Amino acid sequence: MSKKRNGNGLSVPSEALRDSVPPSVLELRALRERALGGAAPDRIEAQKSKGKLLARERIDHLLDDGTFQESGLFVKTSCHDFDLQQASALGDGVVTGFGKIDGRTVAVFAQDFTVLGGSLGFAHSRKIARLMDEAIRSRAPIIGLLDSGGARIQEGVDSLDGYAAIFQANVKASGVVPQLSVILGPCAGGAVYSPALTDFVFMVDGLSQMFITGPQVVKATLGQEVDLETLGGAKVHSGRSGVCHFLAASEQDCLRQVRELLACLPSNRWQRPPMWPTTDGPERPSPFFQEVCALDGRKPYDIHDGIRELADDGGFLEVHKGWAKNLVAGFIRLGGHTVGVVANNPAHLAGALDIEASEKAARFVRFLDNFNIPVLTLVDVPGYWPGLEQEHGGIIRRGAKLLYAYAEATVPKVTVVLRKAFGGAYIAMGSKLMGADFNLALPSAEIGVMGASGAVEILFGKQIKTAADPEGQRRRLMAEYVQRFASPYQAAASGSVDEVVEPKALRSTVIRCLEVLRDKRRPGEDGARGNLPL
Repeated sequence: MSKKRNGNGLSVPSEALRDSVPPSVLELRALRERALGGAAPDRIEAQKSKGKLLARERIDHLLDDGTFQESGLFVKTSCHDFDLQQASALGDGVVTGFGKIDGRTVAVFAQDFTVLGGSLGFAHSRKIARLMDEAIRSRAPIIGLLDSGGARIQEGVDSLDGYAAIFQANVKASGVVPQLSVILGPCAGGAVYSPALTDFVFMVDGLSQMFITGPQVVKATLGQEVDLETLGGAKVHSGRSGVCHFLAASEQDCLRQVRELLACLPSNRWQRPPMWPTTDGPERPSPFFQEVCALDGRKPYDIHDGIRELADDGGFLEVHKGWAKNLVAGFIRLGGHTVGVVANNPAHLAGALDIEASEKAARFVRFLDNFNIPVLTLVDVPGYWPGLEQEHGGIIRRGAKLLYAYAEATVPKVTVVLRKAFGGAYIAMGSKLMGADFNLALPSAEIGVMGASGAVEILFGKQIKTAADPEGQRRRLMAEYVQRFASPYQAAASGSVDEVVEPKALRSTVIRCLEVLRDKRRPGEDGARGNLPL
């Protein structure tokens, strides 16, 4: 070997040796090329023929350019049964690593359906669980891109134990770092429980499915014919079951939504969400609420319009848009800061609370409390939705989850009664003695045990029937009842309302209240609580 010595007397390689490529480097390059190539060309073509992106393409769409640092590239299954050593590619059907979104570090894994149908074996699961553990230590959000046929049958109980390891990691991460599950193909059997343990689930219409038992099992067991979309498609889970939080029209749209959501969230429980500059001044008037004050209490309106009017630049990222529409939840910014909104929607079921609305709001409030995001509650609720279905379905047990979530939350809480707040539903919607910091009301607000019509019927029914002008007497008694027992000023006199607000000044008032509360709780000081599925 040709060598020469430098000024320190140490031997160094010659230029010719430096320019040559060692065999070990050549071997590395060959293995890397093989691993990055993935599955056989026919499997790749089959994936693309369905209009689906490949695992690495999905990661490229999601992350900032050039930021992905992969781990576990050369992992391979240790199972030799059924020729798995030959059938499985390097990486074992899942791509794992870290990257950045808007300059912030995230952990991401993407299952590769072209490798054994994205099925989960022991090595596959170990890669995911290790990534999640490292994300917890690094305090980085976890994003899972799921596209898998489920447990790898050839690996038997090892594949089931693999899911258990992932579920354990999901629970360890819950309430510590945000967890997002993006369903980009099938997600079947026990695999569905990992997304269910995470904070938010994204699905693509016509592409994503989630189900515990597939159509064949349903037919064999119950004799029912059902297709994949009807059983567990994206529209079913976004509009009926409530499993899906965000519905997208395409993979690219879905990954854009993931980035949009992360922009609203902190990276972990020790941080606040990032602040985004805005030119939308806090003193901008909000005339929508002036119109609400003039509306008859029984007339519906769409609360989305009010939320957008309050928000900086009219921006609103809604969660569970298609499910439990009588209650609206999502993220806005006020003065550049992320705020979570929970609002009754009189356009659906008169804005009444029911089982689904209670659970929807409860889990959202718990998430906000986990990650230092203030809660703004907009109240226009006539009560709980009545009926056998609600009572037999457990509205008592399941409605209590919302009470617990508000009482437990220690983040800043501002509540605004817009029009009506009656009975137990008034209590549940962030009332003063449930721990709200500031309770505001518009001058048209009615707050009481029940509405004036029902109240006067109970209190003065006989008097109304015997009056010379029953309808006139009813109106007079209703007006008197509102003034004495349901007026916002009566609630303010007792301390249940802190301020009756000029409608057009609502945005500026809420922003000032949140500024006062900015340091109410320092991030990470409270004991960590998981975001328990509800």
